[in-house]
Amino acid sequence: MCGRFSLTANEAELNLRFELAGGDAPYVPRYNGAPTQMLAVITSENPYKLSYNRWGLIPPWAKDISIGNKMINARAETITEKPSFRTPLFSKRCLVPSDGFYEWQQDAGKQPYRIFVKNNPIFAMAGLWERWKSPEGGTIDSFSIITTEANSFMKHIHSRMPVILKREDEKTWLSGKDHNEILGLLRQYPSEEMDAYPVSKLVNSPRNDGPEVLEKG
Repeated sequence: MCGRFSLTANEAELNLRFELAGGDAPYVPRYNGAPTQMLAVITSENPYKLSYNRWGLIPPWAKDISIGNKMINARAETITEKPSFRTPLFSKRCLVPSDGFYEWQQDAGKQPYRIFVKNNPIFAMAGLWERWKSPEGGTIDSFSIITTEANSFMKHIHSRMPVILKREDEKTWLSGKDHNEILGLLRQYPSEEMDAYPVSKLVNSPRNDGPEVLEKG
């Protein structure tokens, strides 16, 4: 599972890293991004700007947005079996920019850890997005982060981890047409390129969304 992540880089750094021309809303760094919040993504529809989607994918057929609360993650192993994820997998993919994500080590009293990529201060997690039309009018764009089994580094913290894309694979993820190639990107990130440290339980509450949640605890 991936239930929290951060994106604290400044807008200029993001624009340079992902070759963007800005965003469709004012950019605000997030230290403790959580489900149901509007968070920055880069979609296949708008690959050169930041879009802000609700975390928790809402399928087009949903009667209300509450279903998105249960769809913050899509399991790579079963993604082609789930109608809610199978369709956007081949038509609506997105990058979820991040500089770290949080996970809770269960056998240590639910100790939270911040996990990051050593030599890649800004990375991208593989995501799916959808557009939902409300019965009352208006639309909501939402997203889900794809997860896979933990690599050898992550296993001591949690059994799952987000699919982190290699930088050279990001454009293929957004615009690739070969289904087998796309599915081949849903793999574990190399253990030797990752690191982590414990943080305080301030991160447990999404109300805490400042630099203090990044501090070692």
